[in-house]
Amino acid sequence: MWFPLALLALLCWSGSDLFSKIGSRPEDKLSHWKMVMTVGTVMGLHALFDIFVNKVPIDISVFITYLPASLLYIFAMVLGYVGLRYIQLSVSSPICNSSGAVASLLCFIFLDQRLDMLQTVGVILVCIGVVGLGIVERLVDDETRLLRQQRENLKYEKSAIALLFPLLYCFIDAAGTLADSMILEKLGEGSANSANIAYELTFLLMAVAAFIYVCLIKKERFIFRQEKPKMIAAVFETAGQFAYIFAIAANTIAAAPVISAYCMMSVIWSRIFLKEKLSLRHYLAITITVAGIVLLGFGE
Repeated sequence: MWFPLALLALLCWSGSDLFSKIGSRPEDKLSHWKMVMTVGTVMGLHALFDIFVNKVPIDISVFITYLPASLLYIFAMVLGYVGLRYIQLSVSSPICNSSGAVASLLCFIFLDQRLDMLQTVGVILVCIGVVGLGIVERLVDDETRLLRQQRENLKYEKSAIALLFPLLYCFIDAAGTLADSMILEKLGEGSANSANIAYELTFLLMAVAAFIYVCLIKKERFIFRQEKPKMIAAVFETAGQFAYIFAIAANTIAAAPVISAYCMMSVIWSRIFLKEKLSLRHYLAITITVAGIVLLGFGE
């Protein structure tokens, strides 16, 4: 069952990527905290619905036990939102989501998790495709890159700081996946839903903190009409997280690289809706990744 859940997370998070990018204006220095406000609010509402309507059990011990994974995921996301102000989605997303390959490596090293031959080939193809897309983006010629910068008013796409945010996201998110797998194993079978609620409640607390900082300390108004893309992104993010937690609980080492391939869909959306250009090398990387996903599906 992990494979369709992983695909659902892939589709939802690629949608979240697209609308997060649309809602990330380079001139808005508080854009990432506004994103935290919207995502945390939607996740919090979903958590409360599960607790009071679906009667999902949750207690303070689960919240505290899952807190390390929650904080790693949220910290990575905040850095990712900052990066979207300075770098194109088609560049940022593949770098961020190499985290799936890093997570599989961490699971192999620290948890001794194994794959069968077909799944191993699938993971390798996914990793090659994701990393390959990042390499292709770095080979884009300077003239094309300059046109990108002028079109989106990106100040320093090619500088170290622009790449730093997605790279930090990659490694911190991978550490979160490793912690996720270890904690879910400790909590026991059937704990995925409670862990997801714990994560969403943690994000809700972050949203409250972001509201205090943006609206009360910085005195900046949150104008709903202007922030619609952020709200849509928050809905996709919450739906993706719901699918993700169950996929990871079922098969971490295989699900992580599949879900990380949502960057491929993000690249496609960026081409269709944001008019970012793709080359034949981009499409080759996407094809390799899709082939890996199909193999993982057959392996399941």
